[in-house]
Amino acid sequence: MPAVRRQDRDRCDLRVPVAPTECGDTRLGRMEKRVQVKICGIRSERDLRVAVDAGPDAVGFICGITHLSEDALTPAAAKDLSAKVALLTTRAVTRVLVTHLEDAEAILKLAAFVEVDAIQVHGLVDRDNLRKVYAGKDNREVLRAVHVTDESVFADVEDVVDYCDVILLDSRTPRRLGGTGRTHNWDISKKIVETQATRGKKVTLAGGLAHTNIDKAITLVQPYGVDVNTGVDDENGNKSATLCAAFVEAANPGEPVNP
Repeated sequence: MPAVRRQDRDRCDLRVPVAPTECGDTRLGRMEKRVQVKICGIRSERDLRVAVDAGPDAVGFICGITHLSEDALTPAAAKDLSAKVALLTTRAVTRVLVTHLEDAEAILKLAAFVEVDAIQVHGLVDRDNLRKVYAGKDNREVLRAVHVTDESVFADVEDVVDYCDVILLDSRTPRRLGGTGRTHNWDISKKIVETQATRGKKVTLAGGLAHTNIDKAITLVQPYGVDVNTGVDDENGNKSATLCAAFVEAANPGEPVNP
């Protein structure tokens, strides 16, 4: 597809140091366990090749949207890219459907068509439809996106925690449910990780992440995984080989890239 410039993207300048209210005190040090890395917003075969070569644990295909996303794919395009993952690497790379769809039947039908390993429920989905997705997931993992706007997110997490395998903490704007390029209050995310750890629930951090701030984010929040999209894009919105590799390395320093 032709390159789409993102001049209108609601992103912060990641060259500016993260504010204290976003990163908190990071003197406690990095977690010892490996952090799972997902590169999202794959929209072309070139994007897929660049992302997979960087060595992530998962790649995300955005399909079925209700809000703005330059990375949205048709179901046929998402299915084609999903099938190509196995042709590009012998590693196990989880294929994730990221969708705004709100009806459980439609979500499950799309996941089956695209042939993915996991479903990221990223839309304004009510608890009953999330429950139905979780019940019908088969062997797929279910990630539920929760938007960290203020402390009301604690109640939002409690509403969905029983019907997902992973809670994904993201930023949002009125126009976008993800891919904002904005960080949120990581102190809130840290509290959610700590609370859910007692339940054995995995939490992934997203929103405005890049190789320049991922160490601070992981050190403070201690998430199970991290999810990046715009932070590894070039100026035209395509995945950058340099930025993808830098992000994967920064998330798990010292590990070989694309083992």
